[in-house]
Amino acid sequence: MFNLDTLKTYSRAVAFGAAAISAIGFAGPASAAPVQLFPLFQPLPPMAAPQPYQPYQATPYQPQTTPYQAAPSDDQDQVEMPARFRRQTVSYATREAPGTIIIDTPNTYLYYVLGNGQAVRYGIGVGREGFTWSGIQTVSKKAEWPDWTPPPEMIARQPYLPRQMAGGPGNPLGARAMYLGGTIYRIHGTNAPQTIGKHVSSGCIRMTNEDVTDLYARVNVGTKVVVLPMTERRAELR
Repeated sequence: MFNLDTLKTYSRAVAFGAAAISAIGFAGPASAAPVQLFPLFQPLPPMAAPQPYQPYQATPYQPQTTPYQAAPSDDQDQVEMPARFRRQTVSYATREAPGTIIIDTPNTYLYYVLGNGQAVRYGIGVGREGFTWSGIQTVSKKAEWPDWTPPPEMIARQPYLPRQMAGGPGNPLGARAMYLGGTIYRIHGTNAPQTIGKHVSSGCIRMTNEDVTDLYARVNVGTKVVVLPMTERRAELR
């Protein structure tokens, strides 16, 4: 027969043994690592102390180390200019007032009158046969590195020309231009300095970029311009 008292005694013994095992499991030397009850939760990293506020200080502007380079001159090929076409101050007798420009078409010179019998002389390129002209005009406009818009008359003769070209070293008008009255003619620079001293243009007056820049600085809008005809060729070629 099943003895109830025996069963109770056995249950007490089992319970006492389990409690003893649990006590042993949790007990141990003080140096033993604690049991990690929740291994999925990691301790938070230590937080750094807040830094004091630093006011904003602007960084000084540092310019580029590469210097700006101006557009190359059209005369950079260093074309050897005949001595008589180089810019120089010469004796020049005229009744025109100082500041006047005189275009000596047959001799391909431009004179800027200084007064007291002197003038600055420049070598120029002028109109080819059939395109020379003469008369008196005034400088009506000045422009640096001007755009080029060929007039309709030129387009009719040379339909392959661009209808407009932005200013720059490759532009036929060169570094500067001085427009003459209401005509289609200009005194301007050139990207073909080898044409100075020749009759090659469609009526405009060509100068090297260096020379036209020098003249441009001397001339004002309203300056008188005298263009001599081909018949007045001077004997002296200084």
